[in-house]
This record gives sequence, structure tokens and C-alpha cells, in this order.
Amino acid sequence: VQLMESGGGSAQSGGSLRLSCAASGYTGSRYCMGWFRQAPGKEREGVALIGDNGRARYEDSVTGRVTISLDNAKTTLYLQMDSLKPDDTAMYYCAIGYRRIGIACRTAQSEYDYWGQGTQVTVSS
Repeated sequence: VQLMESGGGSAQSGGSLRLSCAASGYTGSRYCMGWFRQAPGKEREGVALIGDNGRARYEDSVTGRVTISLDNAKTTLYLQMDSLKPDDTAMYYCAIGYRRIGIACRTAQSEYDYWGQGTQVTVSS
């Protein structure tokens, strides 16, 4: 399985960025895909998740500003980020893991088996 993020860069506060994650090699029909981020000096945290059931969930600080989506071919994961804030500055990673029956996608990183290398997002005020 390979995941490759792109779309990071620099933006002004209030601006927008769209991150992409090209996914290949995952053959399971059940999955959770997610965007995580790690700011300098902080632990990596979940930002947005989406499952094979189409259900999405968001971390509180990004709710209303961020949209996670998956293309119809299920090969590219997106993260549309609007109204960016300096606190959004971080390395952003995409990840994928198996979704167990009856279990919603969760931000527990141990549940994600494959990770990309990350793409840097820097927001200036």
C-alpha cells in the first residue's frame, strides 16, 4: 500500500488549501481513511476521517472549516481546508486502516496500518 500526499504549502490566515492523497494497493472493501497532523512540539492528532460507509468525522477545532472527501474511484483522498488559521500549521499525513464491522472510524492511530510521508502546511497571520 502506498499513500502520497500533495498540496501543502504556505497560505495566509483566512486562506484555503486543498490537500490530496493518492492511494494505491489497498484491496479491502472496509476501510477508514484519515488526515492527521503534527505541529512542532505536539503529538500527532486526527483531523478528519472517512469510512467506506461514507461517514465523515472531524476534530472539533476544524469542524466547519474542513471537508474530507474521496473520489469515486476511491484512489484519491482530499482535505479541503478553508478559513485557515496559524494553528493549522503542521505536517499533514494521510493514513488508511481496516474498519471492523460495526465500528466507526476513530482517530486512534494504532488503527491505521499505512501512512504517507506527509505534506507541510504553513499558515501565516
